[in-house]
Amino acid sequence: MKSCVLFALFVPVATLLAAQSPSGGGYFGPADGDGFRPIFNGTTLTGWSCVDMSYWSVRDGALTGESTAENPCTKNKFLVWQGGELSDFELKLKFRVQGNGCNSGVQFRSVFRPDGLAVGYQADIYNSGPYLGGVCDEMHHRDGPELLSANGKKSVIDKSGNRTATDIGPLVKMNLWPEWNEYHIIAKGTQITLRINGQTASQLIDEEEAHLDLKGMLGLQLRSGKPMTVQFKEIVVRD
Repeated sequence: MKSCVLFALFVPVATLLAAQSPSGGGYFGPADGDGFRPIFNGTTLTGWSCVDMSYWSVRDGALTGESTAENPCTKNKFLVWQGGELSDFELKLKFRVQGNGCNSGVQFRSVFRPDGLAVGYQADIYNSGPYLGGVCDEMHHRDGPELLSANGKKSVIDKSGNRTATDIGPLVKMNLWPEWNEYHIIAKGTQITLRINGQTASQLIDEEEAHLDLKGMLGLQLRSGKPMTVQFKEIVVRD
């Protein structure tokens, strides 16, 4: 009888531990019916890292970046997924943000320097306007504006860096705190599509040989500046 009782207790504990720990490659649990796998367990920072973890915690079932008057953010702080590089992939998550112009973003196909700053593509988050849902070129220092594709635009960058942009529809809008928003990032080869709350925000075809990024790391941004809070949850990846 004792062995049966111990086994019965062990099974749910093991199941719980499996849900809290990466199952390999930074993923938590199996893929869903559409092939998406969770990369955040909803309760801890396991599988994620920042050069200064004092800005990051888990609240409301979400990865939470926060700066305050007592703990100001004077340099961008990225919480980096430790599952390795992604090349062709889709990512879905929910986010909400308040303060500091609602300025944040999702870094992808990026390199993170020893000081924690990022170089690469960013799916931008802003309160409104061209940056919301646009693809930024974080610290890449290529010629031209850092905003490679703006909200409501499809941009094509040729091998020499020449850019053309066309309209693809009305500008997307962001739900204000405390409402949540959905971000969907699709990166396939040189083509990137960003969707917010089910609407295509921007598209980018980047053929610029000296600067395009076809693989790299994933990270979440706490923007330097005024006090703010940004939260990300239900983060899933299909690659």
